Amino acid sequence: MATIHFIQQGKGGVGKSMIAVILYQVLGHLGKEVMAFDTDPVNSTLAGFKEFAVTRLDILKNGDIDPREFDVLINDIAALPEDTHVIVDSGASSFLALNSYIKENDVLGILTESGHSVFFHTVITGGQAIADTVLGLRSLAMGFPESPIVVWLNPYFGEIRMDDRSFEEFKVYQEFSGQFHAVITIPQGNKATLGKDLEMLFAKRQSFATAINSSQSIVMSSRLSRYWNELVVMVERAAIA
Repeated sequence: MATIHFIQQGKGGVGKSMIAVILYQVLGHLGKEVMAFDTDPVNSTLAGFKEFAVTRLDILKNGDIDPREFDVLINDIAALPEDTHVIVDSGASSFLALNSYIKENDVLGILTESGHSVFFHTVITGGQAIADTVLGLRSLAMGFPESPIVVWLNPYFGEIRMDDRSFEEFKVYQEFSGQFHAVITIPQGNKATLGKDLEMLFAKRQSFATAINSSQSIVMSSRLSRYWNELVVMVERAAIA
């Protein structure tokens, strides 16, 4: 049946929507039918990509998260046809509310009993937010011990190290590595060149294909093409398609 990818992290601004954008495009490139839902009540980045088929769900009512709006989401997902991949991008502000809803309503049980597969995706980033993102990962692992988690390492803000230890040496990895379906390191490049290319791509809300084909710079197109090929290989190796 369908494969559902919940992308969640309690810390905002760490590259969560970037993962949603990457997944959407790579899964489509691999021949999968892809649908996406953007539930971020603050920054609806994924829904801003007009080339993508994204359903925007307004889960913020009078300043509070309305858990009943999640009913709409789960109903839509449960009715999806076989072999569809579903991406659910949720905001940091709805992290706790969505997790509580999933637990209280046995959403994972409902989906798996219907034959669907579920992955949680989360981000660990370097720099000042590293401790907060580790806490978000721990929360997911403890809250959903039977569910596979895909961990995305984003070194854009700094090296993924704490106390001179790599991620594989973190306590959270040692405790929950058996639950981690894959650990993916987002490829990096020169911030002055590739970094600027990616910033432009996201600012314009362009797909990789559009950015590569519409670029007036042969060099920029080449950089993005190489980066895109790295992303495809990375997702294929993670065995989530």
